[in-house]
Amino acid sequence: MEDVFYSKGLHFSCTKCSDCCRLSPGVVYLSRQDLTKLCQWFKFTEEEFIKIYCRWVMYTDGEEVLSLRETPAYDCILWRKDKGCAAYGARPVQCSTYPFWSWMLESRKTWDECKKDCPGINEGTLWSRAEIEKEKAAYDSIEPLHRKDIKNITEPKK
Repeated sequence: MEDVFYSKGLHFSCTKCSDCCRLSPGVVYLSRQDLTKLCQWFKFTEEEFIKIYCRWVMYTDGEEVLSLRETPAYDCILWRKDKGCAAYGARPVQCSTYPFWSWMLESRKTWDECKKDCPGINEGTLWSRAEIEKEKAAYDSIEPLHRKDIKNITEPKK
């Protein structure tokens, strides 16, 4: 097994500061599974959910994929001042696997630099290597929903 800087685990506990959900531009890619869960959570059809909460963004493959919108202040469209994520129980895999994203786990230096944006990094609960790699694998397996894979859906708001 490859030696990684987190072989003995990493400390992380969410402080519920919501900094990962707001105040800076970002993209939350939605997979088919994410979209289905969110539609069930809000009791919306796909068309309704996409129209209200989504936008198309360019992906690394040069194709447009579905993403959650953000407010003009760069808050996630699902974030609420009074309670945080309005869909916490159905949040996208990208959100639920934070901060165990591949690029954040490239090196100890990168991980430690991410502490500037997340006060829960290097604090609290010790996550084992196996737990971290399970979250990382889930993040790596996200298949964003491409525009061509959604038929007969009204354009989301810009």
